[in-house]
Amino acid sequence: MQATAYTYDAGTRSGSVLLDDGTPVPFDASAFDAGGLRLLRPGQRVRIEVEAPEVADGAGGTPRITLVTLQTF
Repeated sequence: MQATAYTYDAGTRSGSVLLDDGTPVPFDASAFDAGGLRLLRPGQRVRIEVEAPEVADGAGGTPRITLVTLQTF
């Protein structure tokens, strides 16, 4: 899946991306570390891998990003 880097905090290695529909989705340090990146700047196109949200009692949750890396063609 593709997205655009929205925020990034180098101190915590976490941030958020914007999906193509404009939805912001946060990522944590483990997702950033899994991609092997050293830095991420807002506006960069990235490839993300997403784990489906847990569904409890019929209510959907927020997807969890498990990997953030640069988009390559």
